[in-house]
Amino acid sequence: MARKKIVAGNWKMNTLPAEGVELAKSVVAGRSEVCECVNFIVCPPFTHLSQVVEAVKGSDIAVGAQDCATEAKGAYTGEVAAQMIAALGCKYVILGHSERRQYYGETSESLNKKMAQAYANGLTPIYCVGENLEEREAGNHFAVCKAQIEEVVFNLTEEQFANLVIAYEPVWAIGTGKTATAEQAQEIHAYIREVLRSKFGAAAEECPILYGGSCKPSNAAEIFAKADVDGGLIGGAALKAEDFLAIGKGF
Repeated sequence: MARKKIVAGNWKMNTLPAEGVELAKSVVAGRSEVCECVNFIVCPPFTHLSQVVEAVKGSDIAVGAQDCATEAKGAYTGEVAAQMIAALGCKYVILGHSERRQYYGETSESLNKKMAQAYANGLTPIYCVGENLEEREAGNHFAVCKAQIEEVVFNLTEEQFANLVIAYEPVWAIGTGKTATAEQAQEIHAYIREVLRSKFGAAAEECPILYGGSCKPSNAAEIFAKADVDGGLIGGAALKAEDFLAIGKGF
């Protein structure tokens, strides 16, 4: 069964609007060098989502937001609703990123609300799971990922689950000097798929699971060659069009 191959770029809090537009245009310009089988997604900051949507128009590059609000609208200063994101032409939204969990106290409770908002507005969630260094060293990585899936993904309908992307982030290997091997990536991806299978059966075989560690042009092919790795959620390397596209060539 051929699952979607996805390379998604999480720009985080980087690029000014003009820089983001240039980066998006460079990705579009080099797109033809990569197999059409690869689905590219770029996720800029909120401030220039609309300009990036315009910059990729006419191409098959999709645009996603990095987060959305738990509520549909109202007196929530500083928040951005899923409806607003969708109205700009975005197709995806990253939810539950480790930085959101760590710095802004995101919980399964708030993420269930965000998932509901995403689906209500036709957005495909890229739902992030993963363990930190302490949890990995204590041997709790499987339990942590399982809980993050059971507490949120298990609440989805079968129809919603069919429109979901999961990203595994080895938080312990990001900025710590430690590196996750392709074998470690496959081990946890296979486990995540097993957990999904316990709830959704055969549909779990069609759910793309992306690797969210330090994926670079130099290691993408080795990681993507693993049976249960369907692409990457790319951080730093997504800020250079050449590197981002080169990662797509890893399939």
